Amino acid sequence: MALVALAAACGESGSAAGDGRPQVVVTTSILGDVAGELAGGEVDVQVLMPPGADPHEAALSAREADSLASADLAVVNGAAFEQAMEDTITAVEEDGTPVFRATDHVELLTFADQHAADEAGEAEGEHGDELDHGHDDAEADPHVWTDPTGMIEVARALGDRIAELDGVNAETIEANTTDYMAALEGLDTEVEQDLAAIPAERRRLVTNHEVFGYFAQRYGFEVVGAVIPAGTTQAEPSSAEVEALAEVVEEAGVPAIFAETSSPATLADALAETVGDVRVVPLFSESLGDEGSGGATYVEMMRTNAERIAEALA
Repeated sequence: MALVALAAACGESGSAAGDGRPQVVVTTSILGDVAGELAGGEVDVQVLMPPGADPHEAALSAREADSLASADLAVVNGAAFEQAMEDTITAVEEDGTPVFRATDHVELLTFADQHAADEAGEAEGEHGDELDHGHDDAEADPHVWTDPTGMIEVARALGDRIAELDGVNAETIEANTTDYMAALEGLDTEVEQDLAAIPAERRRLVTNHEVFGYFAQRYGFEVVGAVIPAGTTQAEPSSAEVEALAEVVEEAGVPAIFAETSSPATLADALAETVGDVRVVPLFSESLGDEGSGGATYVEMMRTNAERIAEALA
């Protein structure tokens, strides 16, 4: 709170601090890419988390907190996703910084919704009761970007918000938003086509942590289990939970465990070694990758993920 107060007292306004354009400060690299596509050159977009960062653990420096406090618009994911930044985000909003939350514009799933769907299937078998999901099932799942159709609504709302900023050409923002929404519609179709080769009985995912719920709902998958049984990478599974998940994976005949490029794959590798004849496939889940990685933009990361899932499960 003291840090935010200092930023508010000493920091220049967003417009004055840059080159005269409004300042949009974004927490995650995924939303930063979306904001950049919508804004074009009409605003300065600052992204706080670099590619490859784990959003659950990323904290703000004093300079970054200053930027957030003095922004003309702060763009955050919401639903407690930016765990280490939550206090600062709340404080700057209370101090008057406009905050856009992506999760306000999507129909949110809860972890209870997803667990109920899992338990309705047969993949967990007699071991279903042994899997401790590690969090309050009533919590909203913040990983909304794994479904491109949800991101269409986020883009629509964010484009409208950026177009309201002083000093921007609203018509340019509106045109950019229309074009980007069309690109996301095309992405959704492309992902669906890439996944079409996977038969229904093989549409089962084991992931590093509970991040692909919206993806599973959109494209007809069942999330059999997660190595870290929670919506955050900060939770840790017990040895009993890992053993129970290994039995689930063996019974389900899952050929791949999907790890994350933004988190260590140590536990996923250990699980694969325990099960045997299962490979670990990295996906872009909570952060973009560097240029040339296959996940440098939101559209690129979703396309790459679909290709890797299809190749592993088809």
